[in-house]
Amino acid sequence: MNAPLISQTWTDHVTGRRGFLVVDRLVRGVSSGGLRMREGCTLDEVAGLARGMTMKEALHYNPEGRYIPLGGAKGGIDCDPRDPGAYGILVRFLRAMRPYIESFWTTGEDLGLTQDLVDRAAAEAGLVSSVQAVYPLLDDEVAARRRLADAFAVEVDGIGLGELAGGCGVAESVLAALDRAGVAHEGTRVSVQGLGTMGGSTARFLARAGLKIVAVADVKGTIANPEGLDVEALLAARDAYGAVDRGVLRLADAELPGGDWLSVEAEVLIPAAVSYAVDATNQQRIGAAARWIVEAANMPVLPDAEALLAERGVSVLPDVVVNSATNAWWWWTLFGDIGADADEAFAYTRRSMRALVDQMLARAEADGTSPRAAAHAIVADRLPVIAERYGWYR
Repeated sequence: MNAPLISQTWTDHVTGRRGFLVVDRLVRGVSSGGLRMREGCTLDEVAGLARGMTMKEALHYNPEGRYIPLGGAKGGIDCDPRDPGAYGILVRFLRAMRPYIESFWTTGEDLGLTQDLVDRAAAEAGLVSSVQAVYPLLDDEVAARRRLADAFAVEVDGIGLGELAGGCGVAESVLAALDRAGVAHEGTRVSVQGLGTMGGSTARFLARAGLKIVAVADVKGTIANPEGLDVEALLAARDAYGAVDRGVLRLADAELPGGDWLSVEAEVLIPAAVSYAVDATNQQRIGAAARWIVEAANMPVLPDAEALLAERGVSVLPDVVVNSATNAWWWWTLFGDIGADADEAFAYTRRSMRALVDQMLARAEADGTSPRAAAHAIVADRLPVIAERYGWYR
């Protein structure tokens, strides 16, 4: 595996907290990857995420589209986002990373941070935008920035389009897998870890497609109901970090320990919160009904756990495909493949994700490999094409 192009560790002079930036690759001189904030974040974690971003960009390469893939990068800050000093640390990190953000690192929200918060901190750090490095690649910067701002202002039933785009992609990945296996949408049971940006919007799309959300987990524990949860009520009762006010629960809704989202009987499990959520030990808790684990979070299933799950007939749909619509939606909108319209965004996302998931699963079947290995094989086919056309480091 090639070493990253840039690997930086920053130490906050006020608190001693550390932050990290890893640029895995540049394409046309620019890279793309969000900024996460969580207690315990490490340089190795950020490096793995940056490699994943290189793959996500390559997977969405469409020579007919206006959006041209960028390189992969990622930022991370070792701090609990609920810490009273977290915002100050974020501002100081962005100020320190300003030369990179101005030149070649486009970033945005990730685990622990919202886009609104990133935008506010970026402005305080003296940045024009967290994605300003891509502006020189746009045909009409003013129109593109207006289009993206308009898109972020769109809401659908109380949730912003920027939040819904990623969940739409995850949900379509689930539906594509069900369709390929000949499993009906109606009544298929789903357990979701995390009801934040990704998990919440995924739960909404799947519930509206007829699937039964039987469990969701947040920082307070797991909420479960074998007959299905009222997803919209839970979404309306979330705080900024995805924690649900238990006052909205119905009599039949049970409160369980946080780890019980794994053991609730469901055909589909969706880790949508933290990395490293499913390991070789706790995977044993996953029930016999499970057929798919769909990685809405980044790197939630450890490799040894994935191997053990495969022996049990549980297929893991990998993060580099499943959650890639979040990143792609930004660029589809900014480059002008889609406008600031929810219906257009959802239709484009569904078509793109359906084609990508179908290609991955067909490749896995043909090669006799896992979906993750198939996704990596597709990336390996596309990277030389992108490098030949655009170069890695220009």
